[in-house]
Amino acid sequence: MARDGNSNGIARVRKGALLAGVLLPSALLAAACTPDRAPGASDNGPTIVSLNPCIDAMLVEIAQPGQVLALSHYSRDSGSSSISQDVAARYGVTGGAAEEIIALAPDLVLASHFLPQPTRQALERAGLRVETFGSPTTLAASIAQVREVAAIAGRGLEGERLVRDMAQAATPAKNARPIPALLWQPGEIVPGNATLVAELLRAKGFANHADAMGLGQADFAALETVLADPPELLLVAGASAGQRHPLLESLRQTQVEHLDPHLLFCGGRTVVGLGVRLDQIRAKLP
Repeated sequence: MARDGNSNGIARVRKGALLAGVLLPSALLAAACTPDRAPGASDNGPTIVSLNPCIDAMLVEIAQPGQVLALSHYSRDSGSSSISQDVAARYGVTGGAAEEIIALAPDLVLASHFLPQPTRQALERAGLRVETFGSPTTLAASIAQVREVAAIAGRGLEGERLVRDMAQAATPAKNARPIPALLWQPGEIVPGNATLVAELLRAKGFANHADAMGLGQADFAALETVLADPPELLLVAGASAGQRHPLLESLRQTQVEHLDPHLLFCGGRTVVGLGVRLDQIRAKLP
């Protein structure tokens, strides 16, 4: 949960790729970036190219398909995408090169704050409007970002529907005793308290056990560390050797549950999926 306020290990990988200005071979891009409709063909609002995987996930929820000329190439990678691959396959993709984006002639380009400045300058010189976004670390900030993207896309009603679903999924558990829980993210790191995922855990009645272990944002928690001070609930959201070790089955006082790491990447719709999953897990516990 950019991606943010989400899985920070994953977020850094994705941000690093954006900073590096990942390019795809021109022949591949020519084939991959061709949208089903011609640029500017949408009658349902401004046409859009997204360079941010978390914005991709919002657009497929709130925009009309004809509006979205291309998503970021991250959404075609099952390891980094916050949307299903069958949905991603319905859209063109872009590797982020200014030339290919300009050729698509969108009305808007939506990107991360980490968009390289030369790329932004090239797009703006071509007359394209560029808007950049950060990674929300609270539910309120994620809701505000959904509304901002929806307003820019001219899809305010669809944005409010997503906001309603997010707010409902984040409804706090009633009269729930705090359950010490450790979220073991990809790379065997833990979240800090000032993150979107930590806020949702608290709303569902889970206390961040990383605090009791003396660990903070993105700190590494080795298998030995977890075994030495196990929580009442261990949420395993990775697939490293330690996170798959048979010794975890020896934790008699710990409930071990698996959590899809894709639920930690971004805000928006992933808030809904994470809220539902945490409710399911909470229902199993006393």
